[in-house]
Amino acid sequence: MEIFNARRIARIGVTAALYVVITLAVPVLAYNDIQFRFAEALMLLCFFNKDYIFAMTVGCFIVNLFSPMKLDILVGTSATLVAAIPMYLLRKEGSLPRMIICSLFPVISNGFIVAAELYFTAGLPYWLSVCTVALGEFVCVTVLGVVLFSQLQRNKSFMRMINGTGKQPVS
Repeated sequence: MEIFNARRIARIGVTAALYVVITLAVPVLAYNDIQFRFAEALMLLCFFNKDYIFAMTVGCFIVNLFSPMKLDILVGTSATLVAAIPMYLLRKEGSLPRMIICSLFPVISNGFIVAAELYFTAGLPYWLSVCTVALGEFVCVTVLGVVLFSQLQRNKSFMRMINGTGKQPVS
């Protein structure tokens, strides 16, 4: 059983807050059928450490409190959780191909789940919404996120910080 110490709780809280701040910095891009939530790049933290599953879910929940579609609080947050869990379970630290594959989970999850929400609540075309939401996720997570984290994982200090272990992860 893992213990939630102050450092671990702080890392989770700061990461959730970072997700909120980055998303709300450009709110016009964060909601509706075309979404570019740049904070979604942080989803790749789940690839490295399970603590970020909670951080991303909480961050998404808070951001969705500001959504014009109140159902987003439940639906959008669930899409994040659905994507985050397999990202961690299928990780292979140091593996760029695995990171790319895992980056597609938010693309697929948000594409289909958020599109269903948009279809049922806003009457938007389902398949068009799948494409637009997935495109935004792909740009933010798979393109920007993978480029960012493939570079950051080369930094041993950064990896120790996000893993919270004080040790360099095995490759």
